Amino acid sequence: MSLKTSKMMLVGLLALLTGCASMQSHNETAQKMQGASQQGDFQSALRQLDERNKSEDAKKELLYNMEKGELLRLNKQFDESTQAYLAADAKVIAWEEAAKTNPQKLLGTLGAAVVSERLKVYEGQDYEKVWLTTRIALNRIGQLDLDKARVDIKRTHEREAVIAEFRSKETSQAEEEAKAKGGAVKSKEINGYPVESLNDPEVLALKNGYQNALSHYLAGFLYEALNEPGLAAPGYRKAIELTPNAPALEEGLRGLDERTSFTWKRKQRMTDVLFVVEAGTAPARIPRAFTLPVPTGRSVRTVSISYPTIQPSKDPLLDSLQWNDNSLPLSKVVDLNVMARRALKDEMPGMVLRGITRAIAKGVMQEQLEKNAGPLGGLIGAVTSAVTEQADDRMWRMLPGRVYLARAHLPPGEHTITVAGRSFGPIKIEGQYALVPLRLYENLNLTGAVASLGQLPEVAQAPPPAPSPVESKPVPAPVTKTATKAKK
Repeated sequence: MSLKTSKMMLVGLLALLTGCASMQSHNETAQKMQGASQQGDFQSALRQLDERNKSEDAKKELLYNMEKGELLRLNKQFDESTQAYLAADAKVIAWEEAAKTNPQKLLGTLGAAVVSERLKVYEGQDYEKVWLTTRIALNRIGQLDLDKARVDIKRTHEREAVIAEFRSKETSQAEEEAKAKGGAVKSKEINGYPVESLNDPEVLALKNGYQNALSHYLAGFLYEALNEPGLAAPGYRKAIELTPNAPALEEGLRGLDERTSFTWKRKQRMTDVLFVVEAGTAPARIPRAFTLPVPTGRSVRTVSISYPTIQPSKDPLLDSLQWNDNSLPLSKVVDLNVMARRALKDEMPGMVLRGITRAIAKGVMQEQLEKNAGPLGGLIGAVTSAVTEQADDRMWRMLPGRVYLARAHLPPGEHTITVAGRSFGPIKIEGQYALVPLRLYENLNLTGAVASLGQLPEVAQAPPPAPSPVESKPVPAPVTKTATKAKK
């Protein structure tokens, strides 16, 4: 291969990779979207998203529609939000079918990561797949489409089962590959990687990286509102299992029998209100570069390698919600930052193994280019390696950072709701059950669609009081003219 040919091929490769949409940073797009949406300019945020995804094919992708659905939800465009979520859900359903019928097909897609992690098709984090059906259900409850919300809740549970089975197969395959290569590879083997962010107690306490307590508590609440206490109880129990020691979750199960009894429903005079309080934003995956010495046969080369990192959240925790002059304790039931770090922890062994494989291949490539095209070929090879070696930073970034629950019986009517000193203004609450979604989003206080489910029993009007004995005086007969004349 001539020097001129080598240079042309390498320059072409660089142009292709740097222009490829998959190689662009989603973190940069997310920061622009958040900057606009946190000022309340959701239309500008949507334009930022569209600028990154210009083609029709790009607008069908999973991540595009998840981000779009969340922006539309924040802007109270609930019908449009649901449509975007459903477009994203179609991609996840296709993934589920492949996971059930042809898991090797999904496991084989990792081959694209030989060049760069960003060239893989984005299938979504497992917790994002579960959040998607939960978000669709929340939208539909707000629109009082309870039959479809019930289906979405059921699909959430089925999706979790598919994920669990597929990840078990993936783990087995990764272990076999690791043994074939001489043992398991762990993130602690990467000099300088912040393993403490993946091994802190909150991350290790999670049962897995995809189930969350909100999804299961919401299932319990919806089944209860639909008068199906036998299905509500497992939802509440699962939520408690996933997030122990959360008073709101424990009370949901403890008071279920009384709340669904015939006697209670006849005398219920206040609305059973569930407040879903979301705060902050989902974390970012920030790529960090590390260097590895790579043997290439005749020499040892230093090759750059990139892995994603997630910093723990520093947002202050919320502790209470005020309605009028009353206070309710808030229970933290989901922390997206912790879930994202758990997902990354589970991914790291395979990611490290692929990274080392890439590093070896790129080290050999540099040596061959330098041999065939001289120092310039080696330099261009090194640049190409650096450009393609970018950690995958794709994540559903418009989600909240944490979710809290509070539940209480409130008299029907308008109530002023305040969280962390920030007022959501008067909110009208009515019905037998009500779901009130609230979002603390930078300087914005956003109220979602408040759902009123069922009706409180009508209070029968009391009959008019019987007249007292003093008031029961006989009415004298009218005196006629004839009688008067006779008297005279």
